[in-house]
Amino acid sequence: MFKPGTDWNPKQTLLKEYLKTKDKFTEAMELCLKMHKYLHLSQVSSSNEITLADEVWDGLSEEDFEIMPTVKDVTIAWNIWHITRIEDLTINILVMDQKQVLDETWLNQLQVTVKDTGNAMTDDEIISFSKSVNKQELKNYRNAVGKQTQQTLAVLTPEDLREKITSDRLERIRLEGGVTNHPDSIWLLDFWGRKDVSGILQMPITRHQIVHLNDSLKLKAKIARLNYKK
Repeated sequence: MFKPGTDWNPKQTLLKEYLKTKDKFTEAMELCLKMHKYLHLSQVSSSNEITLADEVWDGLSEEDFEIMPTVKDVTIAWNIWHITRIEDLTINILVMDQKQVLDETWLNQLQVTVKDTGNAMTDDEIISFSKSVNKQELKNYRNAVGKQTQQTLAVLTPEDLREKITSDRLERIRLEGGVTNHPDSIWLLDFWGRKDVSGILQMPITRHQIVHLNDSLKLKAKIARLNYKK
């Protein structure tokens, strides 16, 4: 099992080095897949190992997903939505130029209308979203995105890693509602546009996700303390 902050950080550095080295492509993909599996529920990869995502989800009630402990926090539901939407958009549109997982059927099941990553949401909007989203379907959506990414990692080639992110794919994300025109959201297109495929695998597919999952664990602990005091 990874130990965030100890085992994880050296592996993130190693992944970066592997991705830059042509004759380390196989090692890079194996490490990236291993790291990615740790960021998703164990059922995504049919693993017996407990993942960070398993730790986040274990014992959470419906209400726990919706709580924003302080004005400096978000919610666990928002964290999960945020990292999953970014993974869906970047892997399926930017890397593979294929349909993203999220579609109208998923939106109906999730019981939400929002399609973007949530970067520009206000606190009230975050809480409203967190209360309305179907928590089981949020888990199902995340699982579907995770499985799709694992399939992508299995078919990438060394040449793919050097491919630059193209403007037409970035525009697809905008047109499909993956970002909004709000400054806190639209900047993502510039950020992703400066990367190649190997950059996407490093950030957001691995490093970005562990940041938000660790934040979710901290929120979970805060919520537990709040519940204890009741």
